[in-house]
Amino acid sequence: MDFGKIWEKYGLWVTFGFMFFMMWVYTVEWLRVGVGQGMDNVFAPLIVGFGIPFYILIVILSALTGLYSSIVQKYTIDYEKMTESQERMKEFQTEYREAQLSQDEKKIKKLEVKKDRVMREQLEMSQNQFKPMAYILVLTVPIFFWLLFRLSHVQSTITFPYTGAVGLQAPAVWVIPAWILWYMICSITLSQVIRKSLNIGGL
Repeated sequence: MDFGKIWEKYGLWVTFGFMFFMMWVYTVEWLRVGVGQGMDNVFAPLIVGFGIPFYILIVILSALTGLYSSIVQKYTIDYEKMTESQERMKEFQTEYREAQLSQDEKKIKKLEVKKDRVMREQLEMSQNQFKPMAYILVLTVPIFFWLLFRLSHVQSTITFPYTGAVGLQAPAVWVIPAWILWYMICSITLSQVIRKSLNIGGL
């Protein structure tokens, strides 16, 4: 059984199926809390034993998920092929635009035939970028469930520019809770550093 070919054919559907499953799990409280309690056995000692502040723990976890995500993407996405595909798309768009401006009907018809192949290639590359999400969610979702579980047991604040000290569960920007905003800031920043060190292109 060639797992690679099976994944190539059905990987995108598996990824979307897993994403919807995780969304469903989030709506089922006993499942969400159960996963959070299970993860608490792993992460609670970091709070109790080492006394790490919760907002620092979010930095550590965002770095962990950023590292894991980057490694998965590095070995599941062909970045060289993706870059080549993007270059071919740019060249095609330039050539097609020039043909339209010069009203070269013969060249336009020729490029229309090529257009379908280029678009299929772009679609395939886009699908390949989604497939690693299944692996990434396996780690990321349980961590989020644990953060939600732990937030109900801690009283902590974080200081943002302009807004000052804000409770981690309180809205920091519009309806976005402070802890999610802080996680996003840390994750985006640290992921860029990790991706740069691993020589991974942007998605």
